[in-house]
Amino acid sequence: MTTFVFDTGPLSHMEMVGRLDVFRAAIGDSRALIPEGVQAELRRGVEAQPVLQEVLDATWLTVRRLDTDDELVSYASFAERLVEDGRNQGEAEVLALAATLPGIAVVDDGDARTVAQKARVQLKPTLALLFDAIRADIISEQELDEIADDLIASKYRLPFSAGEAIAWGRTRGML
Repeated sequence: MTTFVFDTGPLSHMEMVGRLDVFRAAIGDSRALIPEGVQAELRRGVEAQPVLQEVLDATWLTVRRLDTDDELVSYASFAERLVEDGRNQGEAEVLALAATLPGIAVVDDGDARTVAQKARVQLKPTLALLFDAIRADIISEQELDEIADDLIASKYRLPFSAGEAIAWGRTRGML
């Protein structure tokens, strides 16, 4: 069974635009995990954005502690490259779990993605999951454009401007 390990950013922003359901549908029967560091980040985020409690309450997401020696060694390696001033702990935990289970890391942070690619950790960023959802007839192209525009409006960084999601995906062979 495929395992997806989610970072804070993709989950929180999809919930803030009211479309966390797309992630749930896009991964189908796969297992969905969040490491304890991501859970802690989400809890802190609830203070400013109470809607994030919905992510913490999502029954399809399972909180997972890094327990094994392999997971802890992997975390230390990723933390050495990513964690600075207490930031990016969640990303390091996501990559450690995805590397050792193995699983697919759902991470959008550029530094974390670069580190993951160098370590050959399988990645599936938010946009890839959204384009997967189109191909699986979960959402339409128009819905993806609307979700992307809402994400941009919520200050989530995407590699295109409002109204350009589908064209961007086509030029990259995602459709």
